[in-house]
Amino acid sequence: MNGMWVLMSTDRLWTLQELADFLGVPTQSIYQMNWKGTGPRSYKVGRHRRYDPRDVRQWLETRSSDTGGGR
Repeated sequence: MNGMWVLMSTDRLWTLQELADFLGVPTQSIYQMNWKGTGPRSYKVGRHRRYDPRDVRQWLETRSSDTGGGR
């Protein structure tokens, strides 16, 4: 089985609106990140773009401002 597609039965892909709500940003920001290629990985499902919550969390980890200093 291809590990990329192993989702738990309780997991599901997020919509653009759900991603914006999770991040606390306007949907326009998500559109801009998609256009610039700077946002989390997404999948085209028909005419819609969907986001795996695990990819979103992983993407967030790469944007941490915590440099390991004594904060």
